[in-house]
Amino acid sequence: MNFETQNDRLQWIIQELCNDSTDYKDLKVRREDRRKIMRSLMNIRMPKPVSKEFLKIQDEFLKQESIEKGIKKLDNIPTIKEEYHSNRPFADKISIWKGDITRLQVDAIVNAANSQMLGCFVPCHGCIDNAIHSAAGIQLREECSQYMQSKRNENRNYEEPTGKAILTQAYNLPCRYVLHTVGPIVTNQLNDALREDLRSCYRSCMDVAIKHELRSIAFCCISTGEFRFPNDEAAKIAIEVIEDKLYEFPDKIDRIIFNVFKDIDLELYVKEILE
Repeated sequence: MNFETQNDRLQWIIQELCNDSTDYKDLKVRREDRRKIMRSLMNIRMPKPVSKEFLKIQDEFLKQESIEKGIKKLDNIPTIKEEYHSNRPFADKISIWKGDITRLQVDAIVNAANSQMLGCFVPCHGCIDNAIHSAAGIQLREECSQYMQSKRNENRNYEEPTGKAILTQAYNLPCRYVLHTVGPIVTNQLNDALREDLRSCYRSCMDVAIKHELRSIAFCCISTGEFRFPNDEAAKIAIEVIEDKLYEFPDKIDRIIFNVFKDIDLELYVKEILE
């Protein structure tokens, strides 16, 4: 099946997702709400098989949408040596970039996941987990589900532990892979155990990347959103661990991008880098 426009694809995808649901078969959708409805239906859909035809049309839509958002290539992101004239060690390997991580064309982007590892089920939620799964397509949830099912065959109560990292395909994202890590949740007061958990997230992502010969990695601000880790301490930990890993494996990584979405995080990373 071929469609001439993105709107034609979008309408078809929504209809298929509605037909796939027992609750939304008769959903009436206004034209101006179609993109939001598509994302919402993807967000709430449980992992299960889908037709090759659906994947083909979904992939065509998401890849074109990625192009329209603007793919950010590594060559167009300056290092801190270029942008801030930093003399820190590995200044030619580190960048700070504010923007949408789903636009980055790197070897891997890092997703701040939850312990269920299936992405965010809240329709159009603003978390990075939701944004990455929505841009990648429904295949990402299916791959994560298969991983979790394999773990639950060994332990029926399995939840992904804090501080580990797993690698999946990226599907319709411009990056090659996604590194998923579960960050620490700060419920009361920050303590050394939580700090060490966050360090483990960064270490694990780097270790997996090096193992799989991934040379460019974009890190989100792990745990600083819904998980309430203080932004300033999180930035210090991220820079500390990444620089330690670059010292340990200086020839294994070409570029690390600290990807920020908020002005406060940009300010904190720049301040930390320039000190």
